[in-house]
Parts: sequence; C-alpha cells; structure tokens
Amino acid sequence: MKIEFDLTDGSFNTQFAPLAALLAHYQQNQVLASLENVALQMKTRDFSPVCKLKQVLVSILAGCETLTAFNSEMDSEDDLAAILGWERFADQSTLSRTLDTLTLMNIEQLRTATIAIWRSISFTRQRDWRGFLLLDFDLSGLPCSPRAEASQKGYFSGKKTSPDAS
Repeated sequence: MKIEFDLTDGSFNTQFAPLAALLAHYQQNQVLASLENVALQMKTRDFSPVCKLKQVLVSILAGCETLTAFNSEMDSEDDLAAILGWERFADQSTLSRTLDTLTLMNIEQLRTATIAIWRSISFTRQRDWRGFLLLDFDLSGLPCSPRAEASQKGYFSGKKTSPDAS
C-alpha cells in the first residue's frame, strides 16, 4: 500500500492525520500482528474479533476516554478505517461486547500480545541500563505570563503571587 499525505481542495477532517500515519506504519510493518494470537470465541458478522480489538486500540489512540465516545468521534472516519482495511468502524456496543467476552485466558493472551507489540516499538530495550537514569522531580511551580496560551491563575504553596505573574 502506498501512503500519501498531501493538501486537498476538499474539506476533510484532518484531526486524526497523525493517527492515520501511525496506523499506516503499524499496518505496513505488521506491528499489531501479535493480536492474531488472541483466540476469542465469538460470532463474526462484519468484523473479526481481532479487528474489534484493533478498533479498541484505535479508540484509545484517538483519545476516546470511554468506548461510548467512539461512535461520535469515529463515525465519519471511513478514510481512517480504510487504512486498516475496513469500510467503516464498528459500533461502540459491538466493541463493548467484545471486551465483555474476554476470558481470563484471553486476557493473558492479550497481555502477551501487547507486550510483544510494546517490545517491537519501544526504545527502552536499546538503552544501556548499566548507567544511571536521571529523573527530574522538580515540582516547584513557575510563574508564566497572562498572555501565555492556556495559562491559568495557579496556587504556589507559601508564596504570594502578583496578579500579573499568573
């Protein structure tokens, strides 16, 4: 599959363009192939159980806080669904029923599959862990300009903040 990103004259929702690129990369490199090892015993009508699991992953990557948000967020995203080879996305109730049918064995298979996915795309295995890993836990607040994007007046424990500093 040749993937091409370009400007168009038509009006399209580009909200999920980064997700489209990521899914195209996953599809091209078979990153999600280990999900095929999850043996769900359920009826297949429009989507296989593995396709439904992939769509749950898409909902997470698209920023849906719950599966109920999946319908409103992804209903019109047929082009995004086409990247993974589907005409459309499944209904959120179908995805919920799929998760409801997971047995303890399926959950363990899913855990194994996600670990395999994580290991294939993670950079942590490439790090030399013999050295120190420095973490910065500085939780002190820093004042910002009232003109800073999305700035809000905040609370700094024990400090008086001038009105124009926050």
